[in-house]
Amino acid sequence: MNSRIAALFHQSYSGKLLSQPTKIERMQTLNDLNHDLHCHSNQSDGILSPEELVSRAKSKGVEVLALTDHDSTAGIARAQAQAKLEGMTVIAGIEFSSDWCGRGVHVVGLNVDLDAAALKEAEQQQENRRNQRATTIAERLEKVGVKNSLEGAQAYADSGVLGRPHFARFLVEQGYVSNVNQAFKRYLGAGKPGDVKNMWPDVGEVVGWIRDSGGVPVLAHPMKYTMTRSKLCKLIEDFTEAGGQAMEVISGAQAANVTGDLANIVCKYSLAASCGSDFHVPDQPWQELGRFGRLPEKVQPVWELF
Repeated sequence: MNSRIAALFHQSYSGKLLSQPTKIERMQTLNDLNHDLHCHSNQSDGILSPEELVSRAKSKGVEVLALTDHDSTAGIARAQAQAKLEGMTVIAGIEFSSDWCGRGVHVVGLNVDLDAAALKEAEQQQENRRNQRATTIAERLEKVGVKNSLEGAQAYADSGVLGRPHFARFLVEQGYVSNVNQAFKRYLGAGKPGDVKNMWPDVGEVVGWIRDSGGVPVLAHPMKYTMTRSKLCKLIEDFTEAGGQAMEVISGAQAANVTGDLANIVCKYSLAASCGSDFHVPDQPWQELGRFGRLPEKVQPVWELF
């Protein structure tokens, strides 16, 4: 990043006046930067530390990274410290789990205030829900012969958010299955012993948490929800009415026609557009950091709202 871009970028994301560019200049410069605004570290269900994640993002050409761990901002400070060493910027983010009409829906919060009371309370509520669910999962797994799964999953989660992927890794380690996919097929997936539904908060409540924390609510990976187009549009309508401001138009590697269709949708609902890899682990090219197409010119990039 050259000094001119660095100055404009720093002004836009930190509020510190380092130069006097016009708004058009600033936005054009930001649009030239490689943004990846959705990824995960080992503070939730990724496997890289925040520092390793930032270094990998740098090596892949990412200049602006949002760390969006599930229901947690625990890795942000470490990621931002590493970003200073790498000469890039990390935006404070989070990905909240929520419920919409009985379906699990994820909402990313971008550029949140880490000191906001609303954010801290939301993270605590989600942690409590996840811990309750994990206890029930362990109890059910024990009934089918899997011992000490809670302790094993907690070891994999370390200080991060506890979830089913940690149980899956424990099952592989103990030899119950040969890989993570088998763990979900036999023990953790829909209809299996460890399939415990979580009572996530309503999507509108989650949007409120993010807005109250000074962030921008973004509907995450809309094409991953198994619903008809009419239901997806109803979800987007409800999300927008609740105060949602953006939607991911690009989520990892996807076909150009999908990107174009989602661009039309955000324009229809006057939403900004976001983009991200949803990176979790290395060596999955469809979710590699920074390796996806650019946002269409017709949309408003979400970073214009920061």
